[in-house]
Amino acid sequence: MPARLGDDIDDFCVKCKRIMNHAVVSLMNDEPAKVRCRTCHQDHDYRHEQAPPPKVDPRKAALFKEVLQNVTGTQEGAANTDEAAAEGTAAPSETPAETKPKARRKARA
Repeated sequence: MPARLGDDIDDFCVKCKRIMNHAVVSLMNDEPAKVRCRTCHQDHDYRHEQAPPPKVDPRKAALFKEVLQNVTGTQEGAANTDEAAAEGTAAPSETPAETKPKARRKARA
């Protein structure tokens, strides 16, 4: 059954960020083109009940990759340990000076 102006349909609201009840505002080729949220009264394109993809900030992504690389080790370090494992020699282990001592809890008086 084709949609008509004013019909209630479910769609993702960009302002409410949820699937809410909407009213059909305009039609194109017997399909809803624009809808109005019955909760916040925001007009937007009909999204077929699908949320938009999340926005990825390139700066945050670059910082995340940098931190992840620092935690897991650099690419060169990973290649060295892979080569050492292939040759059968042990990878260089951390010396005691490089390890951090565990923090002690203060005694409560």
